[in-house]
Amino acid sequence: MTNDVSNTRALRDAFGAFATGVTVVAASTAEGRPIGFTANSFTSVSLDPPMLLICIARSSRNFATMMAADNFSVSVLSKAQREVSDTFARPSEDRFAGVDWRRGGNGAPVIGGAAAWFECDASQRVEAGDHVVILGRVTAFGNTGDDGLGYVRGGYFVPPRAKPAAAPLLSVVVERDRAVFLLGEEIRALPVFEATGEDPVHEIAARAEALTGLRITPEGLFSVYSSEADGRRHLVYRASASGAGPVAAGRFVPLEDIPACRFDTTATRGVMTRYAMERAQGRFGIYFGTEAGGEILPVPHSERPTGKEGGHVL
Repeated sequence: MTNDVSNTRALRDAFGAFATGVTVVAASTAEGRPIGFTANSFTSVSLDPPMLLICIARSSRNFATMMAADNFSVSVLSKAQREVSDTFARPSEDRFAGVDWRRGGNGAPVIGGAAAWFECDASQRVEAGDHVVILGRVTAFGNTGDDGLGYVRGGYFVPPRAKPAAAPLLSVVVERDRAVFLLGEEIRALPVFEATGEDPVHEIAARAEALTGLRITPEGLFSVYSSEADGRRHLVYRASASGAGPVAAGRFVPLEDIPACRFDTTATRGVMTRYAMERAQGRFGIYFGTEAGGEILPVPHSERPTGKEGGHVL
């Protein structure tokens, strides 16, 4: 729906759809009295030199002070500071009464407990309609690591913090004498390792050698897929084994027996079915996708064509 741009109430509501953080902008009067107000018109501008900007309405009771101040501060309120935001948004003779604050190095007030704070020199003021944009050069800052308070459509919210991505799971298809190494007896499974952040090629070789007691030579990446079952990313590698002795765990299953095997997951079946097929063709690709479908890309110097694949062809 399109509104008349002269409808300031509707325009304000539309602007309010943009979610922001919440800050308290503060400075001192010529007499040294602290002033401050809640603002969400705050933007980082530059890292070199370090600069930010804030906007102030010409109608603000703090407008004259902010126009005259040589420096100011911006305190990014934490998710626990809704009351502080409300305090600095309401008319009051002394908004700092009952609020934890201190003088910054430039003399401007800094709110205690803020998620982050910046001390700035006022470097430029730009007239912008019924507001003035104040550019500040950052002279000092602090960051507690706390999450900031959010604001959208007239209400506060706490932005959800994304969980750190889990390390990928590493698997390896180890072949010796046209047989592949699998764990389990009735239900077969590939060896799976938690990635530790090291080089995955070195890691799968070391872990597979410890598991089998054989010398393992990595031969390349075979499959990269995301699993809905465990929410993890899986990296499957190819490798060859050398050594004549019995393995320490598991067993080598002939490639021709793969179709008759029962596997722990459909993903494992897809990996092993594709491995047996490509091994018979004498050329391998690298699968990228999910358990349900994806794309197989040829490895360098391979004649296998790129193809779109559906179903469990990991």
